[in-house]
Amino acid sequence: MEAKRTLVKSPPELWAEVSDVAALAKHLGEFGEIRITRTEPETVVEWEGDRASGTVRLEPSGWGTKVMLTVEEPPPAEPPEPEPAVVVAPPRPRGLARFAWWRRAPAPPPEPEPEPVVEPPPPALDAAAVLDGVLDSLGSAHHRPFSR
Repeated sequence: MEAKRTLVKSPPELWAEVSDVAALAKHLGEFGEIRITRTEPETVVEWEGDRASGTVRLEPSGWGTKVMLTVEEPPPAEPPEPEPAVVVAPPRPRGLARFAWWRRAPAPPPEPEPEPVVEPPPPALDAAAVLDGVLDSLGSAHHRPFSR
């Protein structure tokens, strides 16, 4: 998934937002805990999250900075196959005891094994909407101009 937009901000101003882990996590927090894996000064930031990974590219443009965001979501994990149940037969009686079947107490039924707890998968993200929100947030002013 890719989104790009030209923002009316200087490259150093945008670089300060996307190269800081805390600031980047504020924008991309919907993808989980964000870690920056690689940077190229003033141009590229590669990041990884719990639910996706991607890059942020900055290029100077005529009236601002061209920002390109890419996201790669991992393929959904397949649920593990259940293991076959192992049935253990009771021991066979020895000697003449096998003929006294009327004296034996019935074997108690085996206790059922508890069902394994399977966490539901996280809800699917609309990556395009998240990227548009990040671009909107990066392009907006984060301070009050002309305030005293």
